[in-house]
Amino acid sequence: MTIALARPAARPLVAAWRQALVALGLVAVAILIAFHRDLAGMAHIWWTSTTFGHCLFIGPVVAWLVWIRRRELAQVQPQAWWPGLAIVATGGFGWLLGDAAGVAFARQLGLVMMLQGAVVTLLGGNVARGLLFPLCYAVFLVPFGEIFEPPLQQVTVAIVLPLLHLCGVPAAVDGVLIHAGRYYFEVAEACSGAKFVIAMLAYGVLVANLCFTSWRRRAWFMLACLIVPVLANGVRAFGTIYAAHLTSVEQATGFDHIVYGWLFFGLTMALVMAIGWRWFDRAPDAPAFDPVTLSAPLRHRIALAPAAALVLLTAGLFAGWSAAIAERTAILPAQIDLPTVPGWRRVPLSLHAPWQPHYPGADHHLLGRYVNRSGEAVDLAIAVFASQREGKKLGAFGTGVLREGDVWLRVANVPGFAGGTAMRITAPGPVERIVATWYRAGGVVTGDDRIVKLATLKARMLGGDQAAVAIHVSAEGKAARHAIDDFLKDLGPIDRVADDVTAPR
Repeated sequence: MTIALARPAARPLVAAWRQALVALGLVAVAILIAFHRDLAGMAHIWWTSTTFGHCLFIGPVVAWLVWIRRRELAQVQPQAWWPGLAIVATGGFGWLLGDAAGVAFARQLGLVMMLQGAVVTLLGGNVARGLLFPLCYAVFLVPFGEIFEPPLQQVTVAIVLPLLHLCGVPAAVDGVLIHAGRYYFEVAEACSGAKFVIAMLAYGVLVANLCFTSWRRRAWFMLACLIVPVLANGVRAFGTIYAAHLTSVEQATGFDHIVYGWLFFGLTMALVMAIGWRWFDRAPDAPAFDPVTLSAPLRHRIALAPAAALVLLTAGLFAGWSAAIAERTAILPAQIDLPTVPGWRRVPLSLHAPWQPHYPGADHHLLGRYVNRSGEAVDLAIAVFASQREGKKLGAFGTGVLREGDVWLRVANVPGFAGGTAMRITAPGPVERIVATWYRAGGVVTGDDRIVKLATLKARMLGGDQAAVAIHVSAEGKAARHAIDDFLKDLGPIDRVADDVTAPR
């Protein structure tokens, strides 16, 4: 008798779930189609970047986390809930800001937040509480963490150098270059260990949720997930350099690529799990949540169809706003020329160690070499954009002083000139040069690409000067700073140079 009565009682709940999931699926597909550029951008990074290859697994993991909650979720009533629209609006506004400033991370995070908001709005607050961890874990779909690379490069150098000295290998460091024995080694961004720290962060959060209930133990485990990969990467880098010292750089790096690509992360994961295993305090079959606690009636409910329409309308509002400001652009002269600098004359570019910055989307791009009476030689490069957007902006990955796969390598950042930034780079030879950099965006001259993004955001959202300019002054050799200083004195203010190349003729 009990079983016969339970089936009819469960039918309304099953029907409610079916309708809610259909609506959610249709809304999610519509959002992904509307913002397909950002979805494609994320997918491209997942597939091509070794740093973010782990993101390919986040989607299946989120689906699995929902699946293991299916029995508990089946006992919770899905109810459309209009306060969830605040999450959609927050994600949409963040996406708009990222689109205006040319920040891919903000756009991609905004897209994920809009999808999270759609779940909360269409399934309701009670279901969202049951799905809280999978919803939050979806943030790891967004590629982030490049900011960790420079400091981790320095940490790797700090680990490697004492170990080499301990083993009797003569070694010295110059920025991110290590001279050890017969060879020079670059501690590049790919060798910084950032890729494994980022992946271990995602892995650690998952394990901390599934295997611990104590927040203190979760915190200690997460600390191990961050520290162990950094130390292990330092030891790996040392082992590669030491092996090259004993054999050859070809044999050492070949072995390193195999170990680094296939075994290192697995061994690091195993080590972290071994450290935390003893303190696991959550049973493997423990329920993710108690559905009884999520059975209270919701306030601020709304019918499912209007809720779906409002989600799409809210997301579409920001897409439309972006389209409305996308046409803003500056009127540039049809042709621009490098400035005439008193006391300096134009000469052919260097063929010994050619260098030029990389701005594939620039509307104008100029490069020239100047020499003064003392024989000092300086290169001046200028890139001009009528407006900035995806694929055509200052400060994009692989653009600027160094391009991806460049023969020139960054050695270190050095003190800048007149409000700009400067970098010391090297190429085979060896040849060294200093490159000073300034950007002008939204009427602001700076060397900081973060300020560039804020100035671009202000200009795109509120109107104003849409033109953007990158100016690089570079010189080779030990007297490079002196040559750049002399050139800048005669060149005049950087903002005036930017004005001259953007002013309509």
